[in-house]
Amino acid sequence: MQAFSFHTPATVADAVKTAALADAKLMAGGQTLLQSMKLGLIAPSAVVDLGGIAEMTGIRVADGHVTIGGGTTHATVAASGDVQKAIPALADLASHIGDRQVRNRGTIGGSLANNDPAACYPAAVLGLGATITTDRRTLTAEQFFTGLYTTALADNEVIVSVAFPIPTQAGWQKFKQPASRFSLVGVFVSKGPAGVRVAVTGAGAGGVFRATDLEARLTANWSAAAMTGATVSAAGLNSDLHGSAAYRAALIPVLAGRAVG
Repeated sequence: MQAFSFHTPATVADAVKTAALADAKLMAGGQTLLQSMKLGLIAPSAVVDLGGIAEMTGIRVADGHVTIGGGTTHATVAASGDVQKAIPALADLASHIGDRQVRNRGTIGGSLANNDPAACYPAAVLGLGATITTDRRTLTAEQFFTGLYTTALADNEVIVSVAFPIPTQAGWQKFKQPASRFSLVGVFVSKGPAGVRVAVTGAGAGGVFRATDLEARLTANWSAAAMTGATVSAAGLNSDLHGSAAYRAALIPVLAGRAVG
């Protein structure tokens, strides 16, 4: 690994200022950044660690929302009594991300900023109609996710928090790739302030997406039975050694039914 300077700012403002250095990279949990550096895929001159910024951690339930700091780890979300009570499906999702090391180091902000097409959190954000607040602005889920490994974040823009509307019902089902534990297909369903939403991760070639045909079925009948006979087009879905596009398409309504039921 190449030489680089390491910075540990105490505030978001200091982190943004430090990250303005040439070739600097922001680091949340480091689960992607450090591996990329080890492989020589990127070689930043400086790393700005967000892990010590208190204003980016913690969980708060108020005004019909669960708000989670961008620096909050997956393990913290999974273990939170507040999250388990308000949005059990979100706590369940967090409890099955990666392995124990990943859950104790990885953060919700880091996962969303990286926007891996098979990551779990994007499905929860899109599936619950969450909003992402950065050091500069607030974005809806639809505004935030823009494509494969890409988001609306500008250079050195920091995810400070994510606010999830509390649904009346929600569920999560994940068919995982056994080695990486990423979602081969993952489906998050919810019914609440944002209506009925079905978000799919792991299957789309362009990343997370909403399955609007399934949403219509569940709007008419919120039950697993609504998925009987439902189909999803394989067009535009991933096809690789782990599963064909047709296989992923067939999984989506099955998982959606399980998430509801």
